[in-house]
Amino acid sequence: MNWLRCALSSSVGKKFLMAITGLLLCGFLVVHLAGNLLLFAGDEAYNAYAHKLHENENLLHVASTGLALIFFTHLYLAVSLTTENRIARGRGYAENQTKRENLISKVRPESWMLATGLGLLAYLLLHLADFTFHWRDVSHYQGLEPFDKAASLLTDPVTIIGYTAGFAFLFAHLSHGMSSAFQSLGLNHPKYNSLIKWGGIGFALALGLGNFSLVVWANL
Repeated sequence: MNWLRCALSSSVGKKFLMAITGLLLCGFLVVHLAGNLLLFAGDEAYNAYAHKLHENENLLHVASTGLALIFFTHLYLAVSLTTENRIARGRGYAENQTKRENLISKVRPESWMLATGLGLLAYLLLHLADFTFHWRDVSHYQGLEPFDKAASLLTDPVTIIGYTAGFAFLFAHLSHGMSSAFQSLGLNHPKYNSLIKWGGIGFALALGLGNFSLVVWANL
């Protein structure tokens, strides 16, 4: 694990690991959305997918644990890098800027990414509360088949508001995060930077709207 300690001891290493974990999370989001879009195919297709997914509980627990580890590693790195950047800029630097420059400094990319990331964490907790741990009072949804449960939960006012905000955070986070990940991995190039930037925005928009379409579907 020396390589991991070395990576976590430098900003470059942390950015590299954050990019890797971020891209892994993007891969999960694509697969997760693809499965959820089966709601449009009807109850038979979605129920078959959901039951197949939970067929091997041990494997599912391992996958969930790995996903949680990736997510919280990504979050830790984001907080750590943001803190380091603020310390590096220094208090004196901020005090010598104009009011306009201070405002700009508060919306630096790293601050924006951390804020939207924390918004995504809040959305994730709501999602887990609804579909996994049943932390909220959703007892009237228990015993339903996965399709009926999803369709019912997506009409709940708290779920609608929370998920819509979560998808907005997702778009905002990924629209900058994708190009940032490519840069951290050294895959950026002046010739392709524009394509990477707009490709990232398109990817973020597709994921955000794809997830939001499920809320719209359930409430039509």
